[in-house]
Amino acid sequence: MKDSAPTSPGSDTRIAAFRRFNRFYTQKIGVLDRCYLQSEFSVGEGRVLYELTQRDETTASEISAHLGLDMGYLSRILAKLERQQLIRRALAEQDARQRLIQVTPKGRKAMSTLESRSEQQAGSLLAELTDPQQTSVLHAMLQIQATLGDSKAINEPYIIRTHRTGDLSWIAHRHAILYSKEYGLNQAFEALVLEIAAHFLKHYDPDAERCWVAERSGEILGCVLLVKSSKQIAKLRLLLVEPSARGLGIGKRLVEECIRFAREKGYKKIVLWTQSSLTAARGIYQKAGFELVTTNSHEDFGPRLTAETWELRLTHHA
Repeated sequence: MKDSAPTSPGSDTRIAAFRRFNRFYTQKIGVLDRCYLQSEFSVGEGRVLYELTQRDETTASEISAHLGLDMGYLSRILAKLERQQLIRRALAEQDARQRLIQVTPKGRKAMSTLESRSEQQAGSLLAELTDPQQTSVLHAMLQIQATLGDSKAINEPYIIRTHRTGDLSWIAHRHAILYSKEYGLNQAFEALVLEIAAHFLKHYDPDAERCWVAERSGEILGCVLLVKSSKQIAKLRLLLVEPSARGLGIGKRLVEECIRFAREKGYKKIVLWTQSSLTAARGIYQKAGFELVTTNSHEDFGPRLTAETWELRLTHHA
């Protein structure tokens, strides 16, 4: 039976681009070199040794499953590593059919050398780029990993920081795009978020206001603003979490930052305005102690919506 050919529009072009990137990247990092990182190992041998050093002891079947390697190919690699006294194998006490693999001190020393050379290689490649280029490349790498199913990339830790140049433009842009796509809101909503962002930049009071951004490997995952409404009242605005980062607790963390800061600055109350259809955000507000105080229907942004005003009365901790 012949393999089925791709039929989606532009698939041939996309496949060609995918393969072109693979050829470029494997050449760039030296995968085609006879000796991996100027060592005695091939790429496959180096990767197997790396996986073995991440475990106190393991089995060939576990390594095969983790790396997706053919058992015959893996067996040849393990035999070579054992001959070089980089690993040792012994029968498992609970199952004589299994042989437990451990890395010897000599093997760990060899792996340490490989790790050092790999870090130097990565550092040299990054050193050729400007800071924005490094951020862009690392972001693209993370996106590739996460999109193709690397759970570790998805779970990479994020940071919460205050805003920098360009962040407010991103915030307005992503609100307009996501709310149009997910809720059908029109350009009147885009105009509103642009006004909020521009007003924050023009009148920003660092003693009373903040913008926080959640970021991972240079990629913005979410944001929120806390702005001054009066001496006693702060307003929470423009909370957003990217679809790819939902479920990580980012929205909760951002709202907590707002509450902490508002207490620190002596505000008596935080208010916010949202729509009833934003169920995830409403859940975060409710769990944080906000209470719904007013509602009204409107069609300001296209579809018929129910606007809601929520508020949180603050108690100040000693």
